[in-house]
Amino acid sequence: MLKVAQDSKESGSTSSALIQALEDDILHNVLKPGDRLDEQALAKRFEVSRTPVREALRHLASSGLVEIRRNQGAMVRRLTTTELIEMFQVMAELEGLCARLCARRMSEEELAEMRKHNTVCEERAAAGDHDGFFDANTDFHETIYTGARSTYLQDEVRKLRNRVNVYRRHITFQPRRMTRTVAEHWKIVKAIEAGEEDDAHQFMREHVDLLAGSAADVLLTLEAKNSS
Repeated sequence: MLKVAQDSKESGSTSSALIQALEDDILHNVLKPGDRLDEQALAKRFEVSRTPVREALRHLASSGLVEIRRNQGAMVRRLTTTELIEMFQVMAELEGLCARLCARRMSEEELAEMRKHNTVCEERAAAGDHDGFFDANTDFHETIYTGARSTYLQDEVRKLRNRVNVYRRHITFQPRRMTRTVAEHWKIVKAIEAGEEDDAHQFMREHVDLLAGSAADVLLTLEAKNSS
């Protein structure tokens, strides 16, 4: 159990630590969409007062990970199917732009790192290791964000990715999704290595856009489980 130390002179850092801890729980599916976030229970868990808990929940609400309802309190935000598809469509364009810029700007070291991460994806897929694949897949995309050499673009795509990460993790468990992802990645890698900007953009955009349909399937499955 993660414990957050509290100091009256460091309420801001306490709130930041809570935000990080709760974000990690949401993004790693410890806290699931629809789960209630009780202030008192969280204060007890992290051994803090309710004030930094409220601050953390307000921050998470502003980032879209948490929803605060009047007279109902806070809960992990459950996206609608339409919202999720729209987010993946925007991500497709942003990541496509990252790939385009990588085709122009990536160093030899970064190209090797990108290839290495997809090799790990391939190995984890062959082993049926969903968690290992998810981590390697995240590293693959992170390398492309960094290689784009655009701090603003990196920040924006990461914000959006964090909002859909819970659903991306579930996509990993869909039949044959890991194997298909590896093949799609290799097309992106080869286009970037060849400096083919248009192809790199198109292949990445198609890769992420295809995930929108998978994400919708995941969301519908989760909704069915929760309603049963």
